[in-house]
Amino acid sequence: MVTPLPLRRAQDLARDAAAAGFSGLVFTEAGRTAYLSCAAAALAAEIDLATGIAVAFPRSPMVTAQIAWELADATGGRFRLGLGTQVRAHIERRYAAPFDPPGPRLREYVLAVKAAFRAFRGEEKLGFDGDFYQLSLLPGQWSPGPIAAADPPVDVAAVNPWMLRMAGEVADGVHVHPLNNPVYLDTTVLPSLTEGAARAGRDRTELTVSVPVFTVVGDDEEERSFWRELARTQVAFYGSTPNYGFIFDQLGFEGLTGRIRERQKAGDLAGMAAAVDDQVLSHFTVECPWDELGDRLVDRCRGRADRVILYFAALAWMRDRSSLARWGEALAGVTGQT
Repeated sequence: MVTPLPLRRAQDLARDAAAAGFSGLVFTEAGRTAYLSCAAAALAAEIDLATGIAVAFPRSPMVTAQIAWELADATGGRFRLGLGTQVRAHIERRYAAPFDPPGPRLREYVLAVKAAFRAFRGEEKLGFDGDFYQLSLLPGQWSPGPIAAADPPVDVAAVNPWMLRMAGEVADGVHVHPLNNPVYLDTTVLPSLTEGAARAGRDRTELTVSVPVFTVVGDDEEERSFWRELARTQVAFYGSTPNYGFIFDQLGFEGLTGRIRERQKAGDLAGMAAAVDDQVLSHFTVECPWDELGDRLVDRCRGRADRVILYFAALAWMRDRSSLARWGEALAGVTGQT
């Protein structure tokens, strides 16, 4: 997982990740667009690419479908379109786009994108008529036309049961939030996806479940402590969101989100992190020496994830470009075991 980079730098990362044995890169979207980083990486290395996630609502579903179509073509079918809602403040105040109601709007967005794909391939005339999006005009000269690759899979980011059920019903996969742990995966994510898939008459195993993992890996305390504190900060940051508080509650840490938010409102960033003690943190991280990393990831994710996303690997690469080789050595042979 990596935030978008200057485009030549994204190409460097793609080459290094492929050489180290990584199967893919997942680009988030923040100050730079996820799509351009995917395009740059696609032209640099034969590697799977995904947006994880691109913000949906500021872009027309037609624009998103066209971009995804081109990336699927450029990668020979190795691109996955990951979409998410972001939060109200960003959508309304940064992008000047409509937000409400986010869940039903995203559901319809996914269906509109897939309708565009069918029209591009010539399977049907474009005619999507929803509550939020209407697509009805696609003259031949404005269609990208069929491509040799399959339609790009459409994944959605989901945290709460409603969104997970929606993903199971209409999407091809789900991006699980980085604030995850085995209890949350077993009691919320997988049952909700199964329920949603059943509504659409399909099996949950038809969905690709992508799970980010905070890794605290190193052969000595000095090496591990850097990543441990960084993970603590990230758990506190994500845990400050009220809608995610139930994930702490499931573990018996009721009220933790409230305590984190108190420190956040006081501008006390150190206090936010301190609220996430080692007991809490252990549920959200895999901490081990390098030679145990592969087995520990498999133990945590077997039966729960189709793809494991290493949250800190790209950051390690930014600190030391040669570092991905160490990750590759540690994870050799892990692919396919989850």
